[in-house]
Amino acid sequence: MGKFLTDEQLVIRLHESNKQAFEEIYDRYWYKLFCICYHQLGSKEDSEELVHDIFESLWYKRNETAIRNLSTYLVISIKYRIANFIKSQITWRKYREYMILNKIHETYSTEEIVRFSDLSKAVDEVMSRLPEKTSRVFQLSRFENQSVKDIAEELHISEKAVEYHITKSLKALKEGLWMYQSNN
Repeated sequence: MGKFLTDEQLVIRLHESNKQAFEEIYDRYWYKLFCICYHQLGSKEDSEELVHDIFESLWYKRNETAIRNLSTYLVISIKYRIANFIKSQITWRKYREYMILNKIHETYSTEEIVRFSDLSKAVDEVMSRLPEKTSRVFQLSRFENQSVKDIAEELHISEKAVEYHITKSLKALKEGLWMYQSNN
């Protein structure tokens, strides 16, 4: 079976719960989907996991899904999974940074920002009181958007140390800038 069947014939057999048809679809499309994932994510493990999820979903939803063009369906499915995966990778740390910086903007009135001359000066003031390495790590993370792994490699420190410095920076920002907030 398999090699001589069209995609359309395989889809019909898949709907009939034919495992050989499923295996043929897997063999035909696994590598293509893996390459799409790997190109986007750069991680073999994550790419393999997403492709596995696509085929698992294809099997479990074989009776619910109307597939007109198998190749298009699989490519769109993997691109959707990739997009969701990337969104889910916004880590708790990034979320906390966003919340703190957003809170700073909400907290300061225009008048207060003018009084401080410039919000970035207030941030610079707090950062200047931190140890040089802590300040550098935060700068690379927040303003140069580097990953924890890249910062660790660049500064020759562990990823745990990078996380520690980022947490320390966020705490200092939170404490150092809250004293300027209005009491309203």
